[in-house]
Amino acid sequence: MATQSLIPAGDYRTTYAADTTIFPTAGSRYAVWAGLALLCCAPLVLDRYWLSLLIQIGYFAVAALGLNILVGFTGQISIGHAAFFGFGAFASAWLSNNYGIPVFFAIPLAGVMTTAVGLIFGLPAARLKGLYLAIATLAAQYILQDFFARANWFTGGVAGTHAEAFSIFGFAFDTDHRYFYVVLAYLVLTFVLATNLMRSRDGRALVAVRDHYLSAEMMGINLTRYRTLSFGLSAFFAGIGGALYAHYLQFVSVEGFGILLSIQFLGMIIIGGLGTIMGTLMGTAFMVLVPEAMGWITDAVRGSALDRALSLKDNLSFLREMAIGLVIVLFLMFEPDGLAHRWRQIKAYWKLYPFSH
Repeated sequence: MATQSLIPAGDYRTTYAADTTIFPTAGSRYAVWAGLALLCCAPLVLDRYWLSLLIQIGYFAVAALGLNILVGFTGQISIGHAAFFGFGAFASAWLSNNYGIPVFFAIPLAGVMTTAVGLIFGLPAARLKGLYLAIATLAAQYILQDFFARANWFTGGVAGTHAEAFSIFGFAFDTDHRYFYVVLAYLVLTFVLATNLMRSRDGRALVAVRDHYLSAEMMGINLTRYRTLSFGLSAFFAGIGGALYAHYLQFVSVEGFGILLSIQFLGMIIIGGLGTIMGTLMGTAFMVLVPEAMGWITDAVRGSALDRALSLKDNLSFLREMAIGLVIVLFLMFEPDGLAHRWRQIKAYWKLYPFSH
């Protein structure tokens, strides 16, 4: 019951469009509009530090959304997502620096270029599964990382490259307060796009491939096409996220796209919930905010009576890293279906209360 969407009594669905609507209840629609209104007001009340965290959540969530389409909705695996994220960052900077293309157009073009690269590396997905496919995507990670380091014409080599600030008609979004709205616009656009994609014929085919590939093939679904397509879609969102990252920092370096970032992307979608659009955003927020929360705790403990009693001193910084790993492991042990599942359980509890059985 907790995983079902509870519809109020008397709310009948008489058409297919009504049954596949994005917002199952009026309350959920109003909640989303209220959340967006609050986010639009965030630059007016939050300082630069908090806006920086929200911007990080935004561009990482866009990239993680692509990985969730690949892993959560299609049942494929990739441990090289950071390489596509990096390719999008370099591609957008390359287009704007060398061809004078405005950043406004360079970001979607970078997504298209990354899609082409994703389709190339997705071709093995037509024949490989499981651990073999994971190793193939790991090879993609190292191949692209080596390309980043050697292709001076594209990435600036090990020295990195400059990325211009986002601007429209001469108005530069070069501060956190302004760039927040750029990331928010792309976040809303990509999440609506992905939500509608999953409600379409192709989206249902991707889910069918995940649930039972033999049954999907018997229904006439082209497995090769949809497995490769899922890699292209995943790379597209990764490229958009990477481009947003590049024009926020206004500098792109090879070191930022290693295997550790790929693992973090996997952690975002697993903690948020595989196969859920909303869970992607929740998992990304968790992975960005938990290290910050642990930093606040260690700063509070530093110099306190507990610090002096246990002689923690410089070990506090190591305890912070260990605590982050421990929190993630405990979360995976006791909430393996992700934050989205827990959120559905909470909503179901209050809707059924006090008749929970």
